[in-house]
Amino acid sequence: MGLDLINGIPAHVLFVHVVVVLVPVTALALILCSALPSVMRRFGIALPALALVSLISVPLTTDAGEWLEQHVDSNALVRRHAELGDELLPWAVALFLTAAAVWWFYRRAVSRTPDAPGSTGTVAVPLRITAAVLSLVIGVGAGVQVYRIGDSGAKAAWHDGYSATARPDHD
Repeated sequence: MGLDLINGIPAHVLFVHVVVVLVPVTALALILCSALPSVMRRFGIALPALALVSLISVPLTTDAGEWLEQHVDSNALVRRHAELGDELLPWAVALFLTAAAVWWFYRRAVSRTPDAPGSTGTVAVPLRITAAVLSLVIGVGAGVQVYRIGDSGAKAAWHDGYSATARPDHD
């Protein structure tokens, strides 16, 4: 049993905002940190910490979503949204593992050159390129998956729930 309601509101409706913001921000930070050592120097431990918070938010949100799925009318749109939501966790795990590896390799490079004042720690070019490409693939994949999930959730929540024209009694 998880956190299902917050102040009478389904927790999924609130948690989803954390995922929608943190996963793409984490993806962008990962891409930038893996490609630019100067960005990684500024982020430091915040990169894997951000990725960890993103990772933790995904199962909390999907668990709350599974509870909500049992409390709304079932239809193809809701089922599709739930299926897509279940596919985000591997992307979040990949974001976290890659962020932790990028941070670790950067820290390792910095610790190898401690006597050089202002050393940025040089990670071997092939490793940096590999990390940047992997980060780009994982970051874009995670961002696309968040978009797909959000789009399907909006369709599930709002189909037939509004009118394209304003109601005459609302000015």
